[in-house]
Amino acid sequence: MTDILTEAAPGSRYAPRAGCAVQGRLFGNMHGEGGKDEWLTPPDIIKALGGFDLDPASPINRPWPTASRHFTTEDDGLFKDWFGRVWLNPPYGDETAKWMNRLAAHGNGIALTFARTETKWFHSEVWHKADGVFFFRGRITFYNVDGTPAESGAGAPSCLVAYGAANVSAIDAATFDGILIPLGRAQHNKAL
Repeated sequence: MTDILTEAAPGSRYAPRAGCAVQGRLFGNMHGEGGKDEWLTPPDIIKALGGFDLDPASPINRPWPTASRHFTTEDDGLFKDWFGRVWLNPPYGDETAKWMNRLAAHGNGIALTFARTETKWFHSEVWHKADGVFFFRGRITFYNVDGTPAESGAGAPSCLVAYGAANVSAIDAATFDGILIPLGRAQHNKAL
């Protein structure tokens, strides 16, 4: 992959692209200010990707919507019926694999997660099932539940994982700064 990325023509979908500032929401084992575990996806990332029907891992309190319908921890969104185009910023850490497996099975959505390419779940749920993955240049600045930006960036690089060709196209059309790697169904059964 290194050859593809370093030899890509400027402006191609494989080349780094400059664009809007990117932020997101995160739960799980990354503790931010005051030990908080809940972070928000700001409206600019959602707007850039188009509308979503469902966010099954939404914070209870949120100053802006991430989808038309939201499931929170009170709803146990992992086990609810998912529908339509899904936005997923899953709980991070040990729970990430379960949520990514569920989105892969659903087949229509985009997830924002840490780019933990060395993990078992990334191999099983992203490399072998996703239609595309977008790696952000630099680190995302997440937002607090009150809508203010966090004082520091994320503890690791982040990526968008697309399931479904329309979601790869939505990422490709956005102006985020980073690199899109289309995977396609043919990649799903290859050993990487």
